[in-house]
Amino acid sequence: MSESHSSVLVVGGGMAGITAAIESAELGREVFMVERTPSLGGRVASMRQYFPKLCPPYCGLEINFRRIKENPAITVLTSAEVEKITGESGNYSVTVKIRPRYVKDEICDPITPFAGLEASVPNSFNYGLDKRKPVGLPHEQAYPYLPVVDDAALADPEIRKQLEAMPEVDLGQENSSMTLKVGSIIWATGWVPYDAAKITYLGYSRYADVISNVEMERLAAVNGPTSGKLVRPSDGREVKRVAFIQCAGSRDENHLPYCSAVCCMASMKQSTYVRGAFEDSEVWIFYIDIRANKYESFYRKIQEDEKVHFVKGKPGSVDRDEDSGDMVVLSEDEEKGEAVRIPVDMVVLATGMVPATLADKVPYEGLTYDDFGFLVADPGKAAILPAGCDKRPADVAATVQDATGTSLAAIRD
Repeated sequence: MSESHSSVLVVGGGMAGITAAIESAELGREVFMVERTPSLGGRVASMRQYFPKLCPPYCGLEINFRRIKENPAITVLTSAEVEKITGESGNYSVTVKIRPRYVKDEICDPITPFAGLEASVPNSFNYGLDKRKPVGLPHEQAYPYLPVVDDAALADPEIRKQLEAMPEVDLGQENSSMTLKVGSIIWATGWVPYDAAKITYLGYSRYADVISNVEMERLAAVNGPTSGKLVRPSDGREVKRVAFIQCAGSRDENHLPYCSAVCCMASMKQSTYVRGAFEDSEVWIFYIDIRANKYESFYRKIQEDEKVHFVKGKPGSVDRDEDSGDMVVLSEDEEKGEAVRIPVDMVVLATGMVPATLADKVPYEGLTYDDFGFLVADPGKAAILPAGCDKRPADVAATVQDATGTSLAAIRD
């Protein structure tokens, strides 16, 4: 008879993983959390606000971090990834690789020892919109609150020399590994934004003032690259006229054939950032169809704003007017039956959600993925369960609900 384990492995430290881990632990199970990056929070941590309450991310994350910290049944492994899974339901053996922080264990202050460093690296938390020191916190709300050397710093010979001279840093630290014995696995590695550079006609690769929706969240955030001031990346000009282009690469056989469902509401939410920043601001939302899902009242509220214009049409190009510096969106307005040319300060592309499992499959044979890379929940293999956006595109509220249900399925005897 094979050995049976009641513990749960949760892979992924975003909202789905955090929810699944907490719910499983508070129902009496031992839980191991494995997160690839140095801190928990996932993409929610980088948002300015999220639905449905339009709260800043720390409102929900701070409470959940405290629940994790105070629960001895939860073991958190960051900068870690699952390399191998063997076994069967109730008796899995999981090999986890853990990357070092390259900071000596006794150094808990993530700021003071590194304040004098002049070197900088692209700030991945802000999607490269600014730079940060090569060692320190991943971001100010990071959990665990520990310093780490940025991967980009390790690849730069000059920065490595500076770090090697610091007594707090140890670049000689090596990867470690451990083996976990668990009974069930929740896979919650989340999503990545579709690469806007692939949509060549919308100008993302050519113009700094064409950004993606995830970059807009950081640009508008008070802890973002401009401290929440809405200014253009190219020249610092105030952003008072913004075009949001929906389905940027989505519902397109050349890119993402499916609809991510949440992009329309994300753009409407971001339109409130612009309208709230400048009284004389104006917004255009170019769309194919609007999916408001359960947020119809919010949609109606945005429609009532006379400075927010909904244009039914798919833009054919985005270019810069060299005389004015404006970004110019060319599109058909289907309702008016005419072509429109809209000059704006900045363009935001609503790119879709791509499951992390498209590129990084679960290292276990026999699991099923759909045509787009989402992991399919298989009742016959119920002990390895997808949660949140590994299963389908979802907003934060739906992700939390799904992860709660998944945790109940994972602990079922």
